[in-house]
Amino acid sequence: MRLQQDIMMAMKAAMKAKDQTALRALRAVKSELLLAKTSGNSDELSEEDEIKLLQKLVKQRKDSAAIFLEQGRKDLALPEIDEAEVISEFLPEQLSEEEIEKVVVMTIDNIGASGMKDMGKVMGIVSKELAGQADGKTISTIVKAKLAN
Repeated sequence: MRLQQDIMMAMKAAMKAKDQTALRALRAVKSELLLAKTSGNSDELSEEDEIKLLQKLVKQRKDSAAIFLEQGRKDLALPEIDEAEVISEFLPEQLSEEEIEKVVVMTIDNIGASGMKDMGKVMGIVSKELAGQADGKTISTIVKAKLAN
C-alpha cells in the first residue's frame, strides 16, 4: 500500500513539473499495481510482490531498449531507459557486484556446490536472499563464473 501512495505523490510531482517520461512510467506502475490487486486473492500486495512487480517493469523497459538499440533506433530506446530509471527509484538499494559475489561464494560453500549441475540450487537460494536487491541476470552471471572455476 505504501508503494501506491508513493507512486501517486510522484505522479503529482511529475504532472506539476510537466515531466511526460516520468508520468508515463508512473502511470504504468499504477496500472500494474491495480491489475495485480484485482487479479489476486487478497486486496493488499505484500512488499515482496511490489518489488517483484517493479523489477518486472524495469526489466521490460531495459529489454525493449536493448532491442531498439540493436535495431539502431536510439530515439525509441532513450525513453525506455529513462522510464526504467524512474521506476528503479522505487526499488530498494541495489547491491554491488562485489557484495553479490560474497553472498554467492558463501552460499556455494554452505551447500557444497561443486559444478554447473548445482547452479539451480545456488540460484534459488541466492535469488531468495537477495530479492529486490539484485537482478537475476547479474546473479546468474556471477554464479556461472564461480561454479565454472
